[in-house]
Amino acid sequence: MKLYLLSIGAGLLVGIVYSLLNVRSPAPPIVALVGLLGILVGEQLIPFAKTLIAKEPAAVSWINQIKPHMFGHMPKGESRNDVVVSRQDQHKSAS
Repeated sequence: MKLYLLSIGAGLLVGIVYSLLNVRSPAPPIVALVGLLGILVGEQLIPFAKTLIAKEPAAVSWINQIKPHMFGHMPKGESRNDVVVSRQDQHKSAS
């Protein structure tokens, strides 16, 4: 329940900021994307600050927290062989 209350509180705060900036909701795509980027970066500020307070190198926070969260694993495309094999499997199962 606490998560839902925090979520509605964050939504209200964003709504107030949108109102102050005269941005209608839903926001234009570029405004929404910039806002999402801000959320993503803002999520990393506290873990980064904790790293600095603990007097660990900033690279520790970057490698262990920020980079995996912000960039994740890039999607891998299927190789041509995988596509051929999966199509053959589909053809066999349809028969």
